[in-house]
Amino acid sequence: MDFENLIVGLLENNLAFLLLAVLIVIVIFRAVKIVPQSEQHVVERFGRLRKVLGPGINMIVPFIDRIAHRVSILERQLPTASQDAITRDNVLTQVDTSVFYRITEPEKTVYRIRDVDSAISTTVAGIVRAEIGKMDLDEVQANRSALITTIKANVEDAVDNWGIEVTRAEILDVNLDAATRAAMMQQLNAERARRAQVTEAEGKKRAVELAADAELYASEQTAKARRVLAEAEAYATQVVAQAINENGLEAAQYQIALKQVEALGGMAAGDGNQTVIVPAEALAAFGDAFRLLRGRG
Repeated sequence: MDFENLIVGLLENNLAFLLLAVLIVIVIFRAVKIVPQSEQHVVERFGRLRKVLGPGINMIVPFIDRIAHRVSILERQLPTASQDAITRDNVLTQVDTSVFYRITEPEKTVYRIRDVDSAISTTVAGIVRAEIGKMDLDEVQANRSALITTIKANVEDAVDNWGIEVTRAEILDVNLDAATRAAMMQQLNAERARRAQVTEAEGKKRAVELAADAELYASEQTAKARRVLAEAEAYATQVVAQAINENGLEAAQYQIALKQVEALGGMAAGDGNQTVIVPAEALAAFGDAFRLLRGRG
């Protein structure tokens, strides 16, 4: 009996020890929480927010605290959304947008908004309509980068109380209805035709200007040649006058006689058989010229 009682006592002590060990393991397991790098965990105590656990090993009070929400802090992309918007010049457009965001304060996100994606999409749609309504269609197409910046800033202000950071906003496309596209195409074709006509007119104008410049240049060159010829003749006259002044009338008669002989030689050197009829008075003059030439020789 004593031996059996000893065995029973040992078993009871070991069982109590085992139960205590199991309880300790359970407490440690419930108290130690390992949070992944891409998550944050929201802890509640009796239904109220207790704290937010960051990545790594964390401790909570077992059986009192519990992890109520596991929130991913990775960047998220909303599905591409399309919304109708009317520009300031009354053109109906369909704008495709996409927004990237991440949760920075999970305690705000889980307790202030139920459906984050839907709330952000609705906010973006309203802001896009409001901003495009302030601009003409041409401004929307030309200033898309500035429009994206404005939309992103406005969305950030709107979702700030939700513990969300908007990392990027994009306008993927701005679509127009068929009638507007047809009207814009007609306008584009008309503008191309106008530019072609302007280019052709400018080409013709340039051709006329070049022709006028060529004529002016030719006139200038002709005038320059005439001026040179006149200067040469003036110089020759000056030389003859100087010779007459220095040598008297004899020099002038010599020059005249020389010209007469050159003219007669030119007439005789023509093609074919020429008959040159010279008046008697001219013969007398030629005789004088020959005498002067012989005298010079």
